[in-house]
Amino acid sequence: MTDETTDERTYRVVVNDEEQYSIWLAARELPAGWHAEGTEGTREECLAHIGEVWTDMRPRSLRERMAEAR
Repeated sequence: MTDETTDERTYRVVVNDEEQYSIWLAARELPAGWHAEGTEGTREECLAHIGEVWTDMRPRSLRERMAEAR
């Protein structure tokens, strides 16, 4: 059985000011508050990259508050 819904579009990895990651279609304008991180490729490649670099899911502001509380 072949998958006829194979997504061959190009995506980019995006990140916001809280250092939260997502993917966005490369052909679309980025939403407010997000900027391109520099990685582009297939959906799977972008998600794999996010899996490697986004190891702490807490928003940056929470990480900073927690570090100050120590």
